[in-house]
Amino acid sequence: MSEFEKELESLVNKHSIENESDTPDFILAQYLTGCLTVFTTAIQRREKWNGRDPRPTLTTEVDETYEQAKADIH
Repeated sequence: MSEFEKELESLVNKHSIENESDTPDFILAQYLTGCLTVFTTAIQRREKWNGRDPRPTLTTEVDETYEQAKADIH
């Protein structure tokens, strides 16, 4: 789990966000991290479609977490 996910999990817990769905903090943190990753991919595809450079201008822990999740799946 990345430092970003750990902090997100703590934030979810701090504000009791998990109570609404009765879902553990760590699952919500993983889900939200995945949403950010998918959003980044969508933006890159949009940029490529518009003929612009699709590469992100900044590498983040979210990117690293996504790459690790992909590796875990395969």
